[in-house]
Amino acid sequence: MANIDLLIYNARIVNEGVTIPKGYLTVSGEFISGIGEGEPAPEILAGAREKIDAEGKYLLPGVIDTHVHFRDPGLTHKGDMHSESTAAIAGGVTSFIDMPNTKPPTISVAEVEAKLSHAAEVSLANYGFFIGATNSNLEELRKADYSHIAGVKLFLGSSTGNMLVDEPSTIEKIFSEVPALIAVHAEDEATIAANRKKLREALGEEIPIDCHPVIRDHEACYLATRRAVELAKATGARLHVCHISTSDELRLFTPGPAADKRITAETCPQYLVFTDEMYGALGSRIKCNPAIKRPTDRDDLRFAVNHDIIDTIATDHAPHMWEEKRGTALTAASGMPGIEFSLPVMMQAVSEQWFSIETVVWKMCHNPATIFNIDRRGFLREGYYADIVIFDPDCEPYTIKDENVKSLCGWTPYNGLQLSGRVDITILNGSPVYRYGTIFKARTHALRFNPPERMTE
Repeated sequence: MANIDLLIYNARIVNEGVTIPKGYLTVSGEFISGIGEGEPAPEILAGAREKIDAEGKYLLPGVIDTHVHFRDPGLTHKGDMHSESTAAIAGGVTSFIDMPNTKPPTISVAEVEAKLSHAAEVSLANYGFFIGATNSNLEELRKADYSHIAGVKLFLGSSTGNMLVDEPSTIEKIFSEVPALIAVHAEDEATIAANRKKLREALGEEIPIDCHPVIRDHEACYLATRRAVELAKATGARLHVCHISTSDELRLFTPGPAADKRITAETCPQYLVFTDEMYGALGSRIKCNPAIKRPTDRDDLRFAVNHDIIDTIATDHAPHMWEEKRGTALTAASGMPGIEFSLPVMMQAVSEQWFSIETVVWKMCHNPATIFNIDRRGFLREGYYADIVIFDPDCEPYTIKDENVKSLCGWTPYNGLQLSGRVDITILNGSPVYRYGTIFKARTHALRFNPPERMTE
């Protein structure tokens, strides 16, 4: 029996669609060395260097958030790698994949390597990065090493960072020639521009926040997503469509296990919680791209999560300072922080019976690891990295408040939401990194990926 550095026992273990009502898990070094049902054997209990009695709380794999904007480099007044990874581990997120729309944008191999070096010094969570596509960097995308890079982020609609790719021939070449997963922000720019023009003609420049989903409407999402799906099918590319926000888009995806798909879909907690009826009360707190839409969209997205049409839940964590969020539908910044509360909010959804806990773990832990082919993470398996969350589903109810937010921006769209569960302990590569509100430094790693093979006829 291997030396046991950590034993967690009396836990409700949730893993791969099964919940063990009472079980234990052992950690040796950075890795899981054993999982069992019931009580650990006396020799295991006696031989463990450190023990955690989970007292009937949930033991989950660490969350892998494959869609964050940590604003580092160049936008670090909003957030930086250290502050946002602190928020991540407090929320049970042990690994993140960061987007390229920084300053400068991450559009070359050298810029990805610079981010990796910086993260190694300051991040409190495991880290990975996308390389961004532009109208002119196809050669960089072709030569990148996608065992160290999560994939290519392609903006088919404009958003923070002005990385819109709008040359059809370039888009087709990216899908045809780049040997990587392609993650797309899919909104049709022509539709958005036409909608914006109509509203300006009717209302002038003072367009209210609740018109944001009129500008970035269902048609804009559906047209761009359909085009991306058609290109992926025609070229054999591996496609992941980010932040699905509409019922319309769901018909473009196939239900089933993520491991069997070439085309996968993500949504975010905000699209599962908020609706356009809430703009009046929440205003620019819920302004994001794509826009939050109708109650029927929210309900259909919940159905799609439960029926394996939607494959992952990521946050699109995108902090802005509060003063940047002030303004109209045209001027207030789009984007919101979310990483600290994504797991607690989704676990609250479990208590309210929107989802099963097994579904939440599939969408936030297992499927991200499968879709991005992440090496030895996302599951509770012997020989896998010990990235683990202990979650208390029955704590004293508490209210999320802006003043308690760990993200540098200092606010959250979930301000005022009452929860009955919280992250007690986050374990990273075998070591506690967050414990009952206290942050610890632990060893972090760059994520490693197995690039997808291109499908051939």
